[in-house]
Amino acid sequence: MKNLADIMKQAGQMQAKMADMQARLEQVFVEGQSGGGLVKVRMSAKFAVSGVVIDASLLKPEEKEILEDLLMAALNDAKGKAEAAAADEMKSLTAGLPLPPGFKLPF
Repeated sequence: MKNLADIMKQAGQMQAKMADMQARLEQVFVEGQSGGGLVKVRMSAKFAVSGVVIDASLLKPEEKEILEDLLMAALNDAKGKAEAAAADEMKSLTAGLPLPPGFKLPF
């Protein structure tokens, strides 16, 4: 039964580390951009958008579709960077654990 007790202890430690990591991810921010910096989006590693900057040159009725496309591209850029930041945090959390390849946490 010692193995079971050790496993339960490790699970509790992992749960505490996961909670800490989730809190840290709320404080990690990335910036996505598109159009050579004409549109910028600030996002947390938990995908909460906290800011959008749009260059005034795009605020013309005839530029509406371009602005929509650039905003979507900037959001996707920020999302990719946020996912990378979250993956880096996860690597530090799971370092040394014998997890199978492709195994994702949290479940």
